[in-house]
Amino acid sequence: MKKLLVLAVVAVAAVPSLAAAAPSAVVPAVVVAADPPSFAATPLKSFPAFDANQAVAVDAKYFYAVNNRTITKHDRRTGEPLLQFAGDTDGPFVHLDSGAVVGSKLYAVHSNYSDYPMESSIEIFDTRTMKHVGTHSFGIERGSLTWLDRHDGAWWAGFANYDNPRGDGSGELYGETYNTQVVKLNDNFEVVAGWTIPKTILDRFKPMSNSGGSWGPDGRLWLTGHDLGEAYVMTLPFAGSELRWVATVDLPDVQGQGIAWDRSTTKNPIFWAISRSAKQVRSFSVPVKSIVDPGTKGWQVNGPGSFRR
Repeated sequence: MKKLLVLAVVAVAAVPSLAAAAPSAVVPAVVVAADPPSFAATPLKSFPAFDANQAVAVDAKYFYAVNNRTITKHDRRTGEPLLQFAGDTDGPFVHLDSGAVVGSKLYAVHSNYSDYPMESSIEIFDTRTMKHVGTHSFGIERGSLTWLDRHDGAWWAGFANYDNPRGDGSGELYGETYNTQVVKLNDNFEVVAGWTIPKTILDRFKPMSNSGGSWGPDGRLWLTGHDLGEAYVMTLPFAGSELRWVATVDLPDVQGQGIAWDRSTTKNPIFWAISRSAKQVRSFSVPVKSIVDPGTKGWQVNGPGSFRR
């Protein structure tokens, strides 16, 4: 029997037509998605700001430098500091992360970072007087609230998680960076939808997380991390739960943190960020019109003769 099997194999190899007919293994190609295109922001102005540690918020006449327990209102033309809200070191304010001006109110997000479990709230200030006028507590939620913005009739926010270890000595991670989420909220600050950030971006954030977010004049969501001078331009997905990454914008002399688009004018929108190392608030011109969304949705409808099998 063994001799017959050997002869059969030799016979097949000796006949070219039979050898060619033998099926061969097909190895599928591995497609690695390339990063979206990058663009450069152009610096416009820089202002000294002793509270430029966490974020900046902006309106038509003023900018607001955000620190852990303090927020200072500055004249936008001269940079002069005008008023400061200052929380006591033993008071309820622990870690203000960023802010957004909506109407006559400054909505600042707050957390107990780096205590655990994570607690988050929204703290509301009158922009004229800088007095604290309201609060909304999330209690223990889906992460540490790091930014808030208003867009398209709804509130939007980022709940960050981190790969840093908790401070309780347990050895557990502070939520894990991959669990970071962007959420949409109604007027009562109730979550109505949520999305994840692509892991390729979260890998850049590690061991920290998403620190800033602001909806741009282009109708896209701009996100920043904790350390890198980059803004990631995102759109909502056509389907699924992961935001679409459409572009990256380099921000010279910026180290992540909270950001703000100036929406007081649509003619020449200006992007604002901070340099924590230089204690400065900085403004930029960004080539928004050069950014193009991907044309494909990621699926098609097939007819007879083209069905996928």
